Amino acid sequence: MHGDWDLTPDTSRKQRLGFDETIFCASKTPDQINRLLQAALKAEEPLLLTRLDGDKFFELSSELSEHLDYDEVSHTAILGHVTIPEDAPRVAIVSGGSSDVRVAREAARTLQYYRIAVREIYDVGVAGLWRLLERIEELRDMNVVIAVAGMEGTLPSVVAGLVPGLVIAVPVATGYGVAANGITALHSALASCAPGLVVVNVDNGYGAGCAALRMLNVMQRSSLQS
Repeated sequence: MHGDWDLTPDTSRKQRLGFDETIFCASKTPDQINRLLQAALKAEEPLLLTRLDGDKFFELSSELSEHLDYDEVSHTAILGHVTIPEDAPRVAIVSGGSSDVRVAREAARTLQYYRIAVREIYDVGVAGLWRLLERIEELRDMNVVIAVAGMEGTLPSVVAGLVPGLVIAVPVATGYGVAANGITALHSALASCAPGLVVVNVDNGYGAGCAALRMLNVMQRSSLQS
């Protein structure tokens, strides 16, 4: 029964929102993904795929998957060649620990798909605060910083209290016991006393990337109008 129903991609999303539809692969069969890839190749359209785990990637048609740039850490794939221009906007992505990198990389790959330059700074959690403070001047130069953290999720609040740009918190389902699969980090971000901290859902690196993209698009329009 799986994979025999029609798929209807949101082909007008770019005109409405400024970015393409992305294929969420976790709930799709290899056959469905193959059909979506085949349609995109035929239309000569780029495509971003998320939550494409390694097992499912290797079940795809080799004739189609050979066109993909697959990242096994973030479980993302990009159809089409991406070149990031030298003058591209820059976004920083920081993570509390190495266990958070999968989600951080999902955000990074989302932005790279849209030709945004990304500075990835990982394993700078506040349990060793000096690690973050050593990089804080870099972060202050960024228009947008995405802060990814599990456990108690303190990192986004600390970053948002130290840098002037937009800070987007991504709580991660990393931690023991009362970390509760990211709920504690989510509540910590939502209850932050750092003014203006933006929060996305647990493990939603893609959503954080899109939030950053919306801000950059607004900034670009404002620049063109001035």
